[in-house]
Amino acid sequence: MLSNEYKVIFLILFLFSSASGAYVGINIGTQMSTLPSAEVIVSILKTQQIKHVRLFDADHQILNALANTGIEVIVGVPNDQLLRIGESRSDAADWINKNVAAYVPTTNITYIAVGNEILTTIPNAALVFVPAMQFLQSALLAANLNFQVKVSSPLSMDMIPKHFPPSTATFNSSWNSIMSQYLQFLKNTGSSLMLNVLPYYGYTKGQGIFPLEYALFEPLNPSDQIVDPNTNLQYTSMFDAMVDAAYYSMQSLNFSGIPVIVTASGWPSIGGSNEADANIDNALAYNTNLIRHVLNGSGTPSQPTTPVSTYVYELFNEDLRPGSVAEKNWGIISSNGTALYSLTFNSLVESHADSSTLAGVFCVANSSADSSALKRGLDWACGPGSANCSAIQPGQPCYQANNLVALASYAFNDYYHRTQASGGTCSFGNTAMITRTDPVLFRPWFMHLCRKHGSKRHDWGYDHRSLRTSESFKSRFKIANLLFRFSSLFSVTLSSLTCESKMMVSVISSILLKELQDCCHLNNQ
Repeated sequence: MLSNEYKVIFLILFLFSSASGAYVGINIGTQMSTLPSAEVIVSILKTQQIKHVRLFDADHQILNALANTGIEVIVGVPNDQLLRIGESRSDAADWINKNVAAYVPTTNITYIAVGNEILTTIPNAALVFVPAMQFLQSALLAANLNFQVKVSSPLSMDMIPKHFPPSTATFNSSWNSIMSQYLQFLKNTGSSLMLNVLPYYGYTKGQGIFPLEYALFEPLNPSDQIVDPNTNLQYTSMFDAMVDAAYYSMQSLNFSGIPVIVTASGWPSIGGSNEADANIDNALAYNTNLIRHVLNGSGTPSQPTTPVSTYVYELFNEDLRPGSVAEKNWGIISSNGTALYSLTFNSLVESHADSSTLAGVFCVANSSADSSALKRGLDWACGPGSANCSAIQPGQPCYQANNLVALASYAFNDYYHRTQASGGTCSFGNTAMITRTDPVLFRPWFMHLCRKHGSKRHDWGYDHRSLRTSESFKSRFKIANLLFRFSSLFSVTLSSLTCESKMMVSVISSILLKELQDCCHLNNQ
């Protein structure tokens, strides 16, 4: 049972396997001033149905708590232990016996991550980098665990000096000899290349070269489409470009067929005064889109049939980590146990557009949004977002020429109702909003009367509560109250009608015309 302090008040359901085999896991760092107990950590994982975790060390308490849970575990060899293991077979065997063999099979250890970003953080350890992995592999073989537990080592994207265009990417040439040995080891043992992919850094260090939307998996302006000029492959996310850069870098050393596991990817939710892009909105957008992207099993543009399993960085904020404010705030749970934001993923199967959990809730376009931003959102919803936009095509019943807001509202709402249960949001680059009033009430035919009497749209608003602050409160609230009663009376009926049938309810509005004519001339006050 979780203590109240660490109860997660939102639902994070990582779907850990799909038809393609892709899964999403999470990193668990422990550099916190108040670290929850191992039992509490595992309870969180079980409650949230997280089935894959990466530990940065071989914490025995956590390994014990993970026993008999079925959760797959990557155990880490800390950087400061690499030298000892890479110089001594007996020390490597001792490490395996104490930290792996002692827990398998009750604890489902599947990988050993040897260090973290070794070549770019402690280059002096390069000479023992591959020997450490070889010695650990030999120890696994001796313990008859080599088929269950693989060995690899997470690389930083800094190993690839230029990740775009991906087709020309190569590893830092000063490490070619070491990298060839590393890749040969992975090939011989059937292991994956571990890669930390953090578009936050690619974006913030890029000095405006790439748009933020590209880093966050969000739709791009048609004029901002990003294409590799050598392959003509289009990249809709920096994540895919970075992963493909790793594939092409391996190819440059004549290696292929080695899959990539992304051992860390995320976005910080809090930053310092000079880290404005580290915020809750971006963190939520990135991780939501990341998980959806991974679980659809589509791979990357150059490797479309190869899924890229990914570990979100990370479960907790680590307030004791060195570095800037952002460095300490990558977690989805703060260091005091408070949930920071919600990630909800039930399954890859789309929700029905008329999901009963969203009855009477609509995702509509904001009429004050920039038209080009609305167009990008509409194109994304009907394209990559897979909304059913057939009814708003020219000649179809819901098509309204020159009414971008209406078209976008239809697409946004369809997308939201289909995907909300699996993490879909009503945002579209801040051009959409949630309402409980059926959008049919705000079509041009209904708004025309007050417009021709000189009223301004913002005098009405979409929310009757905002009208209470106006000077002509009585007249405007009278309109708002009528609208509210009208929408309440017909909300269930309207939501179930076709577009053509909805237009017929305009007859009902005739009973309001006298009231509106009496009131609307006052709206110029």
